This record gives sequence, structure tokens and C-alpha cells, in this order.
Amino acid sequence: MALFSGPLPLIPVPTANRRDGEPVEKTPSVVALGGGHGLSASLSALRLLTQDLTAVVTVADDGGSSGRLRRELGVLPPGDLRMALAALCDDTDWGRTWRDVMQHRFTSTEGVEGSLDNHALGNLLIVTLWELLGDPVAGLQWAGALLGARGKVVPMASVPLTIEGDILTESGGGLRVKTIVGQAQLAVAAEGGNVSNVRLLPEAAPACKDALEAIELADWVILGPGSWYTSVLPHLLLPELRDALCRTSARRCLTMNMTNDTKETQGMTAVDHLAVIKRYAPEFTVDVVLADPAVVGDRAQFEAAVAGMGGRAVLGKVGSSTGKPVHDPLRLATAYKDMFGEN
Repeated sequence: MALFSGPLPLIPVPTANRRDGEPVEKTPSVVALGGGHGLSASLSALRLLTQDLTAVVTVADDGGSSGRLRRELGVLPPGDLRMALAALCDDTDWGRTWRDVMQHRFTSTEGVEGSLDNHALGNLLIVTLWELLGDPVAGLQWAGALLGARGKVVPMASVPLTIEGDILTESGGGLRVKTIVGQAQLAVAAEGGNVSNVRLLPEAAPACKDALEAIELADWVILGPGSWYTSVLPHLLLPELRDALCRTSARRCLTMNMTNDTKETQGMTAVDHLAVIKRYAPEFTVDVVLADPAVVGDRAQFEAAVAGMGGRAVLGKVGSSTGKPVHDPLRLATAYKDMFGEN
């Protein structure tokens, strides 16, 4: 039996607007960009602050269940979109049950090579809605309605994307550059060398119109956390989306990961992470970079790097108390709430 069957209350965010001399509490319009577990962490926090929330999700995944559906049916990879919907599910028995249904994966009987093995039911459901409705955004809205999602989920592009990058590896006693094609392969190959020259294909792919509109109308845009090269950076590699992020009147926040040492970013510091963003999108500026003090390293150097991107560093303990390098939703929500309430 559920301990709490009603929806979680929204945490009011004070604004500078006033009515009859009293503060007016208004939830901000927020767009969160990313993919995978990083975006899920951000959405789990933001859903406590506002229902005017849009998740813009990467569509370059080519591994696992998503990769199989993409190759076999020519559809957008649904996995990261499914995870975003699950993070926004209504906090009731209904919402949590359908979240678990969406996340359920089939496992074939041992020794049987089944066609459903490792497929997430939610991926199949989303693709079914796409085929019936002929519209990826509409299909995601119907899936969101089933979960009672607190917010909207849209793909970053209207076509599947391919991410590729160059890896510098040791070979025959020397160094050579190897081009890796595909998000899944790039994440694995990055363990053996430094990632460089990351790019999206097709280069001029159309961005999702709903994503562009949401960014234009937002009060805040939040990029990250997530896999730096394959979940965060792609939003700045897609020309139309990058232009929208640079033009928007919304305030911009870059949320750092809870660890600098991932498969894709071995040996990199927090400052190196910022340098990647600045290298690929020099025109992209930020108002705030949110980070846990545990990951910033040299604080003065980090603050100087943030200032070089036009913003200021906000440091706060936002990590999980378990010691795992993941964000705690409530701590992250508190940090975002304080950030939203500032003039």
C-alpha cells in the first residue's frame, strides 16, 4: 500500500511580481535539456517546482532496445524520451504503476533468443503511438497523459541523429586518431582515449519546433547534468537548437555532473568540462553554473571559467547522501528554487 497517494505539492517559488503590496507566487516556465539518467535527475527535481516544464531530449541513442527499434522501424530512439516521461510521472498509485509498466523490460527464457529480449515496454508503447498518430510529439503527449506527467517531453530533433567523434588512441607505439560512429560506441571507445571533434549527423537536421518554441517562451533554460559529450553537448551541436539557446531571453543554467571522471571524460576537471562547451558553442553564454563543491576542484579557477562564459558559479551540496555520484532530487530542487527566486 502506498504511504502517500496524493500528488506532491509544488514548492512555491517567489517572484518579484506584486499584487496589492503582497508577493505573488508564480511557478516559472522551465525547459530542461539533456538525456538519460542526467536529465531524469534534473526533471525529478524540477517537477517539484513547476508544472510549466518541458524536457528536450537527445535522439542520438543507437544502442540497446532503442537502437534496435531505430534500425528496424526507422523511428526516433524512444529510450531517453521514455526515461524523461517516467521522471515526470504523477506521484499517485496510478502514475507510479504506469511508470513501472513503462520501465519494465522483457527477459527471454534462458537459452531462447527472443525478439522481445531487453525491450522496454515503454519503448514499444511510444513507438505504437507514433505509428498510430503519425506525430512524435503527439505520441509523447498521449504517453504523458497515461502517466499523469507533470510537464511535457519533446525530442530535440524531428529526425534520428547520429553522433560521431574522434578518439586519440595509442597504436604501434604511437598515437593515431580513430573516428567512432554512434553514441553507444563512442561512450565505450572513450574509455581508451580522449574524445575530440564531436559532431552530429545530419549536420543541418531540423530541430523539433515544439522545442524551439518552448525555449523561446521559457523563464529558465537548464542544460545538464548528463553524459557530457553524448547527452549535454548535442543540444549545442544542432544549429537551430543552438541558435534558439543563444537567442532566448530566458536565463540559462548549466548544471554540472557529480563526478568529472566518467567514461567520456576521464582525466578532465570541471574547468575542462566548461572548456568543451565554450569550444563547441563559443556564442553560448550562461547566467549560472550550478555545481557541488566536491567536483569544482580549484574554486577560483572554476569561478573564473564560469565568468568567462558570462555567468556566476553557484555552489551547493546537491549530491546524494548515499555517496554515489548522483544528484539528490530534493537537494537539487532546493538549489533550483533558490536560483529561481533571485532577481
